[in-house]
Amino acid sequence: MFLRRPIETVYERRLSATMVGLPRPQHVGIMLDGNRRWARQAGHSDVREGYRAGGAKVAEFLGWCTADGIAHVTLYMLSDDNLDRPAEELEPLIEIIEETVRDISAEGRPWEVQVIGSLDMLPGDTARVLKEAAAATVGRPGLKVDVAVGYGGRREIVDAVKSAFETHMATGGDPADLVERFAVEDISRHLYSPTAAHVDFVIRTSGEQRLSGFLLWQSAYAEMYWVDCYWPAFRHVDFLRALRSYANRERRFGK
Repeated sequence: MFLRRPIETVYERRLSATMVGLPRPQHVGIMLDGNRRWARQAGHSDVREGYRAGGAKVAEFLGWCTADGIAHVTLYMLSDDNLDRPAEELEPLIEIIEETVRDISAEGRPWEVQVIGSLDMLPGDTARVLKEAAAATVGRPGLKVDVAVGYGGRREIVDAVKSAFETHMATGGDPADLVERFAVEDISRHLYSPTAAHVDFVIRTSGEQRLSGFLLWQSAYAEMYWVDCYWPAFRHVDFLRALRSYANRERRFGK
Protein backbone atom coordinates (compact mmCIF):
# COMPACT_ATOMS: atom_id res chain seq x y z
CA MET A 1 0.00 0.00 0.00
CA PHE A 2 2.87 2.37 0.77
CA LEU A 3 4.40 1.69 -2.66
CA ARG A 4 1.24 1.76 -4.70
CA ARG A 5 0.44 5.47 -4.44
CA PRO A 6 3.91 6.76 -5.50
CA ILE A 7 3.95 4.31 -8.42
CA GLU A 8 0.46 5.38 -9.43
CA THR A 9 1.48 9.05 -9.25
CA VAL A 10 4.45 8.43 -11.53
CA TYR A 11 2.20 6.63 -14.00
CA GLU A 12 -0.31 9.51 -13.92
CA ARG A 13 2.45 11.98 -14.73
CA ARG A 14 3.71 9.88 -17.60
CA LEU A 15 0.20 9.40 -18.94
CA SER A 16 -0.49 13.14 -18.69
CA ALA A 17 2.75 13.88 -20.52
CA THR A 18 1.79 11.64 -23.45
CA MET A 19 -1.46 13.57 -23.86
CA VAL A 20 -0.02 17.07 -24.22
CA GLY A 21 -1.46 18.69 -27.34
CA LEU A 22 -4.06 15.98 -27.94
CA PRO A 23 -7.74 16.92 -28.35
CA ARG A 24 -9.85 17.10 -25.20
CA PRO A 25 -13.63 17.00 -24.89
CA GLN A 26 -15.09 20.36 -23.95
CA HIS A 27 -18.26 18.93 -22.42
CA VAL A 28 -18.09 15.69 -20.44
CA GLY A 29 -21.17 13.92 -19.13
CA ILE A 30 -20.54 11.38 -16.40
CA MET A 31 -22.88 8.83 -14.85
CA LEU A 32 -21.90 8.32 -11.22
CA ASP A 33 -22.93 4.68 -11.04
CA GLY A 34 -22.17 1.83 -8.65
CA ASN A 35 -22.30 3.52 -5.23
CA ARG A 36 -24.44 0.85 -3.57
CA ARG A 37 -22.45 -2.01 -5.09
CA TRP A 38 -19.22 -0.38 -3.94
CA ALA A 39 -20.60 -0.22 -0.39
CA ARG A 40 -21.52 -3.89 -0.39
CA GLN A 41 -18.17 -4.89 -1.90
CA ALA A 42 -16.39 -2.82 0.75
CA GLY A 43 -18.26 -4.70 3.47
CA HIS A 44 -20.62 -1.93 4.57
CA SER A 45 -24.00 -3.10 5.82
CA ASP A 46 -25.47 0.34 5.11
CA VAL A 47 -25.45 1.26 1.40
CA ARG A 48 -25.58 4.92 2.38
CA GLU A 49 -21.84 4.64 2.93
CA GLY A 50 -21.56 4.20 -0.83
CA TYR A 51 -23.58 7.35 -1.46
CA ARG A 52 -21.39 9.26 1.01
CA ALA A 53 -18.19 8.04 -0.64
CA GLY A 54 -19.64 8.87 -4.06
CA GLY A 55 -20.63 12.36 -2.95
CA ALA A 56 -17.15 12.98 -1.56
CA LYS A 57 -15.63 11.97 -4.90
CA VAL A 58 -17.46 14.72 -6.86
CA ALA A 59 -15.34 17.72 -5.81
CA GLU A 60 -12.17 15.70 -6.42
CA PHE A 61 -13.39 14.80 -9.91
CA LEU A 62 -14.21 18.43 -10.73
CA GLY A 63 -10.69 19.33 -9.69
CA TRP A 64 -9.34 16.81 -12.20
CA CYS A 65 -11.56 18.26 -14.91
CA THR A 66 -10.27 21.76 -14.19
CA ALA A 67 -6.66 20.57 -14.30
CA ASP A 68 -7.23 18.55 -17.47
CA GLY A 69 -8.75 21.42 -19.48
CA ILE A 70 -12.43 20.45 -19.50
CA ALA A 71 -14.84 23.39 -19.84
CA HIS A 72 -18.21 21.85 -18.97
CA VAL A 73 -19.32 18.81 -16.96
CA THR A 74 -22.76 17.27 -16.44
CA LEU A 75 -23.04 14.97 -13.42
CA TYR A 76 -25.87 12.41 -13.48
CA MET A 77 -26.74 12.05 -9.81
CA LEU A 78 -30.42 11.06 -9.74
CA SER A 79 -32.82 10.07 -12.52
CA ASP A 80 -36.54 10.79 -12.57
CA ASP A 81 -37.09 7.01 -12.41
CA ASN A 82 -35.10 6.91 -9.15
CA LEU A 83 -37.75 9.10 -7.53
CA ASP A 84 -39.99 6.02 -7.34
CA ARG A 85 -37.63 4.34 -4.86
CA PRO A 86 -38.94 3.67 -1.31
CA ALA A 87 -38.67 6.68 1.00
CA GLU A 88 -36.21 4.91 3.32
CA GLU A 89 -33.82 4.56 0.38
CA LEU A 90 -34.53 7.84 -1.42
CA GLU A 91 -34.35 10.22 1.53
CA PRO A 92 -30.72 9.46 2.52
CA LEU A 93 -29.68 9.73 -1.14
CA ILE A 94 -31.41 13.11 -1.50
CA GLU A 95 -29.72 14.31 1.69
CA ILE A 96 -26.28 13.38 0.36
CA ILE A 97 -27.03 15.05 -3.00
CA GLU A 98 -27.94 18.24 -1.12
CA GLU A 99 -24.68 18.05 0.85
CA THR A 100 -22.69 17.45 -2.32
CA VAL A 101 -24.23 20.38 -4.20
CA ARG A 102 -23.65 22.67 -1.21
CA ASP A 103 -20.05 21.48 -1.06
CA ILE A 104 -19.22 22.14 -4.73
CA SER A 105 -21.08 25.47 -4.55
CA ALA A 106 -19.40 26.68 -1.36
CA GLU A 107 -17.55 29.96 -1.14
CA GLY A 108 -14.05 29.53 -2.46
CA ARG A 109 -15.00 26.92 -5.03
CA PRO A 110 -14.27 28.17 -8.58
CA TRP A 111 -17.11 26.35 -10.35
CA GLU A 112 -20.39 27.72 -11.69
CA VAL A 113 -23.07 25.20 -10.76
CA GLN A 114 -26.53 24.69 -12.23
CA VAL A 115 -29.05 22.06 -11.17
CA ILE A 116 -31.07 20.54 -14.02
CA GLY A 117 -34.01 18.16 -14.08
CA SER A 118 -37.64 18.01 -12.99
CA LEU A 119 -37.01 19.79 -9.72
CA ASP A 120 -40.73 20.11 -8.99
CA MET A 121 -40.82 16.32 -8.55
CA LEU A 122 -38.26 16.36 -5.74
CA PRO A 123 -39.43 15.85 -2.16
CA GLY A 124 -39.77 18.56 0.47
CA ASP A 125 -37.50 21.58 0.32
CA THR A 126 -34.86 19.86 -1.78
CA ALA A 127 -35.45 21.94 -4.91
CA ARG A 128 -35.12 25.16 -2.90
CA VAL A 129 -31.91 23.99 -1.20
CA LEU A 130 -30.33 22.99 -4.51
CA LYS A 131 -31.37 26.18 -6.32
CA GLU A 132 -30.09 28.42 -3.53
CA ALA A 133 -26.73 26.65 -3.44
CA ALA A 134 -26.33 26.91 -7.21
CA ALA A 135 -27.47 30.55 -7.31
CA ALA A 136 -24.49 31.53 -5.15
CA THR A 137 -22.14 30.38 -7.93
CA VAL A 138 -23.51 32.52 -10.78
CA GLY A 139 -20.72 34.31 -12.59
CA ARG A 140 -17.85 32.24 -11.24
CA PRO A 141 -15.17 31.95 -13.90
CA GLY A 142 -14.30 28.27 -13.63
CA LEU A 143 -15.69 24.99 -14.90
CA LYS A 144 -19.41 24.97 -15.74
CA VAL A 145 -21.11 22.17 -13.80
CA ASP A 146 -24.62 20.89 -14.46
CA VAL A 147 -25.94 18.59 -11.74
CA ALA A 148 -28.71 16.36 -13.09
CA VAL A 149 -31.19 15.57 -10.29
CA GLY A 150 -34.62 14.10 -10.95
CA TYR A 151 -33.45 14.11 -14.55
CA GLY A 152 -34.75 12.10 -17.49
CA GLY A 153 -33.69 12.66 -21.10
CA ARG A 154 -37.10 11.89 -22.58
CA ARG A 155 -38.80 14.18 -20.08
CA GLU A 156 -36.32 16.94 -20.95
CA ILE A 157 -37.20 16.71 -24.64
CA VAL A 158 -40.92 16.83 -23.87
CA ASP A 159 -40.39 19.85 -21.60
CA ALA A 160 -38.30 21.56 -24.29
CA VAL A 161 -41.08 21.18 -26.87
CA LYS A 162 -43.64 22.53 -24.39
CA SER A 163 -41.38 25.44 -23.52
CA ALA A 164 -40.84 26.29 -27.20
CA PHE A 165 -44.58 26.50 -27.79
CA GLU A 166 -45.27 28.39 -24.57
CA THR A 167 -42.62 30.98 -25.45
CA HIS A 168 -43.97 31.33 -28.98
CA MET A 169 -47.57 31.77 -27.84
CA ALA A 170 -46.63 34.17 -25.02
CA THR A 171 -45.62 36.70 -27.67
CA GLY A 172 -48.86 36.24 -29.60
CA GLY A 173 -47.55 33.64 -32.04
CA ASP A 174 -49.82 31.10 -33.72
CA PRO A 175 -48.96 27.50 -32.71
CA ALA A 176 -49.65 26.39 -36.29
CA ASP A 177 -46.88 28.68 -37.54
CA LEU A 178 -44.39 27.12 -35.14
CA VAL A 179 -45.45 23.62 -36.19
CA GLU A 180 -44.74 24.57 -39.79
CA ARG A 181 -41.20 25.77 -39.13
CA PHE A 182 -40.28 23.72 -36.04
CA ALA A 183 -36.60 22.73 -36.17
CA VAL A 184 -33.82 21.11 -34.17
CA GLU A 185 -32.78 24.49 -32.81
CA ASP A 186 -36.21 25.02 -31.27
CA ILE A 187 -35.55 22.10 -28.94
CA SER A 188 -31.88 22.91 -28.32
CA ARG A 189 -32.76 26.43 -27.19
CA HIS A 190 -35.22 25.14 -24.59
CA LEU A 191 -33.26 22.36 -22.94
CA TYR A 192 -32.68 22.52 -19.17
CA SER A 193 -29.16 23.78 -19.93
CA PRO A 194 -29.49 25.50 -23.34
CA THR A 195 -25.82 26.47 -23.43
CA ALA A 196 -24.95 22.75 -23.40
CA ALA A 197 -26.95 21.53 -26.39
CA HIS A 198 -24.35 18.86 -27.14
CA VAL A 199 -21.98 16.68 -25.14
CA ASP A 200 -18.65 15.44 -26.52
CA PHE A 201 -17.91 12.53 -24.21
CA VAL A 202 -20.09 10.38 -21.94
CA ILE A 203 -18.48 8.25 -19.23
CA ARG A 204 -20.33 5.66 -17.15
CA THR A 205 -18.75 3.91 -14.19
CA SER A 206 -19.68 0.48 -12.75
CA GLY A 207 -19.38 -1.53 -15.97
CA GLU A 208 -22.94 -0.89 -17.18
CA GLN A 209 -23.12 -0.06 -20.90
CA ARG A 210 -26.27 1.96 -21.48
CA LEU A 211 -27.33 5.61 -21.31
CA SER A 212 -30.36 5.10 -19.04
CA GLY A 213 -31.95 8.29 -20.36
CA PHE A 214 -28.90 10.50 -19.80
CA LEU A 215 -28.54 13.50 -22.15
CA LEU A 216 -30.44 11.75 -24.94
CA TRP A 217 -30.71 14.85 -27.12
CA GLN A 218 -27.23 16.17 -26.40
CA SER A 219 -25.43 12.86 -26.95
CA ALA A 220 -26.41 12.31 -30.60
CA TYR A 221 -22.75 12.34 -31.67
CA ALA A 222 -21.05 11.87 -28.32
CA GLU A 223 -18.27 9.37 -27.80
CA MET A 224 -19.02 6.77 -25.10
CA TYR A 225 -16.67 5.24 -22.54
CA TRP A 226 -17.54 2.48 -20.06
CA VAL A 227 -15.47 2.02 -16.90
CA ASP A 228 -15.58 -1.21 -14.90
CA CYS A 229 -14.88 0.31 -11.48
CA TYR A 230 -17.60 1.73 -9.26
CA TRP A 231 -17.89 5.50 -8.92
CA PRO A 232 -16.39 5.83 -5.40
CA ALA A 233 -13.32 3.91 -6.63
CA PHE A 234 -12.88 6.01 -9.79
CA ARG A 235 -9.32 7.43 -9.88
CA HIS A 236 -7.61 10.22 -11.74
CA VAL A 237 -5.68 7.63 -13.73
CA ASP A 238 -9.01 6.12 -14.83
CA PHE A 239 -10.11 9.54 -16.01
CA LEU A 240 -6.84 10.09 -17.86
CA ARG A 241 -7.26 6.75 -19.62
CA ALA A 242 -10.75 7.81 -20.65
CA LEU A 243 -9.41 11.10 -22.04
CA ARG A 244 -6.68 9.21 -23.89
CA SER A 245 -9.32 6.98 -25.46
CA TYR A 246 -11.26 10.07 -26.55
CA ALA A 247 -8.14 11.68 -28.02
CA ASN A 248 -7.42 8.59 -30.14
CA ARG A 249 -10.86 8.46 -31.74
CA GLU A 250 -11.89 9.97 -35.05
CA ARG A 251 -15.10 11.91 -34.57
CA ARG A 252 -17.27 11.82 -37.69
CA PHE A 253 -20.50 13.41 -36.43
CA GLY A 254 -22.59 11.00 -38.51
CA LYS A 255 -20.71 11.68 -41.76
